[in-house]
Amino acid sequence: MTPAPLVLGPMLRYVDETSASIWVEVGAAARVVVRAARRSWEARTFAVHGHHYALVEVDGLAPASVTAYTVEIDGHRAWPDPRSDPDVPPSSIATRTPGKPLRLAFGSCRTSVPHTEEGNRTHGVDAMRAYALDRMKGDSPPRPDLILFLGDQVYADSTSEEMQQFIRARRDIEEDPGTELKDYEEYAHLYKLAWSDSANRWLLSTLPSAMIFDDHDIRDDWNASTSWKQEMEATSWWQERIVAGLASYWVYQHLGNLSPEQRAEDRLWQRIVDHHDDAELDLSEELDTFADRADKDPASYRWSYCRDFDDTRLIVVDSRVSRVLTPDARALLSEEETAWLDDRMVGGFRHLLVGTSLPFLLPLGLHHIESWDEALAQGAWGARGARLGEKLRQGMDLEHWAAFQNSFRAVALMAMDVADGNRGPAPETVTFLSGDVHFSYVAEVDRTSGSRILQAVCSPIRNPLPRLLRSSTAILSYTVAAPLGALVARSVKVPDPPFRWQNIRGPWFDNNLASLEDTADGLTLSWHSGTVDGDDHLNPRLTEVAAMTVPRRESGAVPGGDAAPEAVLSTPRGTRIRRGRRQ
Repeated sequence: MTPAPLVLGPMLRYVDETSASIWVEVGAAARVVVRAARRSWEARTFAVHGHHYALVEVDGLAPASVTAYTVEIDGHRAWPDPRSDPDVPPSSIATRTPGKPLRLAFGSCRTSVPHTEEGNRTHGVDAMRAYALDRMKGDSPPRPDLILFLGDQVYADSTSEEMQQFIRARRDIEEDPGTELKDYEEYAHLYKLAWSDSANRWLLSTLPSAMIFDDHDIRDDWNASTSWKQEMEATSWWQERIVAGLASYWVYQHLGNLSPEQRAEDRLWQRIVDHHDDAELDLSEELDTFADRADKDPASYRWSYCRDFDDTRLIVVDSRVSRVLTPDARALLSEEETAWLDDRMVGGFRHLLVGTSLPFLLPLGLHHIESWDEALAQGAWGARGARLGEKLRQGMDLEHWAAFQNSFRAVALMAMDVADGNRGPAPETVTFLSGDVHFSYVAEVDRTSGSRILQAVCSPIRNPLPRLLRSSTAILSYTVAAPLGALVARSVKVPDPPFRWQNIRGPWFDNNLASLEDTADGLTLSWHSGTVDGDDHLNPRLTEVAAMTVPRRESGAVPGGDAAPEAVLSTPRGTRIRRGRRQ
């Protein structure tokens, strides 16, 4: 009997000191076994719309251990493939070392096009593939504890030629939704295109990963406003899209975000583990009902999650499903989601990291423009102005935190409270990690005491802005945009932000994957891109684009003053630059 093939994975997802979660998609109903250190763990597949998945919970591992593992499907070894390159390192599970400072990689926005000269010309070199190849060679620094994907891992609304060929083979591409995704089957194929490249597949088999969606996982400007939602709901295809998008996200991305304890509280996962019949569990109907309810009633399910890595806390926030779009009560986070975040924004950690796909601190010019547009869309200049504001919001993607001022100010006050030590011992930094905007930068809040409040952005992994848009983006974000933006925001009576911030590094527009490390010198950040030598497009070389260390703030130091510690920056050539902070 021919064993079911391994379609995707294995993907190493949640890992802590003693346990790991390994996710796979296989070609048919099967029993999946993970073997490591002379032990084995197994799980039966469950089905969703004709696809078959398993998540194997590996437990009883030793802390601070690195253990190679293999995957079997119905008794036949499926990973590593016996025909694979013998020089590729084995996939392994590295459990957390108690007390070890956190090291993570992060980024967002990755399109799935071939790694060819044409693909690299149109979409740039895949920074994730360059990172994977570098790790395969063993040339990289020690492995991260986690790779955090901050949205747009798949583009449901902007599909590649490969994806369109698949769509054409099953329906008329001239009918709505055209080249965009229609149903679960098409989402499953899109994930296959995104995660089946050999180098990236190996990387995801050996580095723990965590994920959160952004708009393109469903559609551009997803939940931008009431009018956007009404426009989508009036189409013949939206209902199937949103159900398929959220259902596939739960299977491919969200399930692996959860710890064993969190999964045990998930009703869908309970259905999977409680199923004891001989026949494979088909979760299709229940999953679709769940996804439909999650869209219509965001309070029915939480996509956000929180993880503690000893003295570092990571909070990953859903900034899409949980929005409130009612015109007179707009919010990026609902009351329930705001309260959940508020409960977790506390001191007592060395670093408090907040992962949100949308930058919390946009360049100040863009922030003011978005806050002005929100007031405009809400009627500050009458009905005509409201129509203009809505047109600008959707046409220019003006729907970040700044365009939901109630939520922005609420979270800003939380961050200041933590940074001032009002919620327990103040951490060294409160750092927002984000993507979305297709350029990378670091910003810092101007403060005279307390913790540093930072924004670090890495975007895109592979989907750069066209060169013609880079100059206009920089102009809108920086230069004269900040003072002019402040003027137009005040013209519609938008209150000033509760604090000011400024760019301290960037912007740069390369495809990048960023790294963050808690070191003895402070919080170290770096961005790496891929470079093709000659015509070897399949084997890009990893190149450092930028690096910086944000040192601990000395007691009583004032940014810009004589006692202020400096950010230590380095160029790709290794030149050291010291830049003091201005107030």
